[in-house]
Order: sequence, then structure tokens, then C-alpha cells
Amino acid sequence: LPVYFLVLTISSAGVPFPITVMMIVAGAFAAEGDLKLWQVVTVGTAGAVAGDNIGYALGRFGGEKMLDRLGERLGGPAKLAKAREFADRWGGVGIFLSRWLITPLGPWISITSGLAKISWPRFLLWDIAGELLWVLIYVSLGYYFSEYVQTISGIAGDLSWALVGLAA
Repeated sequence: LPVYFLVLTISSAGVPFPITVMMIVAGAFAAEGDLKLWQVVTVGTAGAVAGDNIGYALGRFGGEKMLDRLGERLGGPAKLAKAREFADRWGGVGIFLSRWLITPLGPWISITSGLAKISWPRFLLWDIAGELLWVLIYVSLGYYFSEYVQTISGIAGDLSWALVGLAA
């Protein structure tokens, strides 16, 4: 569980990891009795929210110059611009949707939410709601279909990118 928390935190802060697969596998471990389902959901949600808050803090307190350098290093000036546009258009609902439906934009939405000076309680509310739903979806897939974990993780990874393509 500590590794699961750490990987979710790092991934939600913007470092690309195959976290969807990890959540499905964690759900399968819960189905097999190796982990408790409530712990997998709680720790997963807490890790994802912690990572999102790192991004929010970078945007809120890091300043534009630091974010420009960070964006260049992560190859994300275009992603950052897209996230800003998305955040401006959708507000709190955009934060919620980027947590579970359009997850590749999630870290960038966290940063732009901080830049836009969205109040932290408002960000946190939408963030927790979206991350809880995201974790529940993928952990439940692993839990209820633990016999088919490899197939589900492949489909889930493809589905995430298909949704990004549709959104774009």
C-alpha cells in the first residue's frame, strides 16, 4: 500500500506511470484477499489527491516562469496551453472530469487551477470527487474481473487514449 500511494502521488503530479494498470491489479489483489478493498480505494484516492495538490501548489506558488521551464522540460507547453483553455471553459467541472474521464490532462489542470487562483477548498472538493470516482472505476474493474486483469488493463489503457482523442 505505501508503494501504491507513492506511485499514485508521483503519477498524479505529472510523472507518467502505468497507474491504470496498477489500480486494476490492486483491485485484483483485494478480490484475492491480499489487500482490503476499502484500503485500496482510500490509499489510492489519497495518493492521487496528494499528487494533484503538488501540481496545484506549483501553479499557485511557483509562478509563470517556473511553469514555463517545467513545461519545456516535460514537453508540455502545448499540453499546458490546452489545459488552461479547458480549465477556463469548464471550471470546477473541468477539474472533476480531468480526474477520471480525461486523465492525461489531470496534472496540467492541477497546475492551471493553481495559476488561475481557483480557491484551494473548491479545487480540493472537485479533485476528491473526481479522483474517488477514478479510483473506484479501475479498482472495481480489477476487483470484479480479477480473472481477466491482463485483458482489462489493455482495454482500459486503449480506452483512456481513445477518450483523449475524442475530447481533442
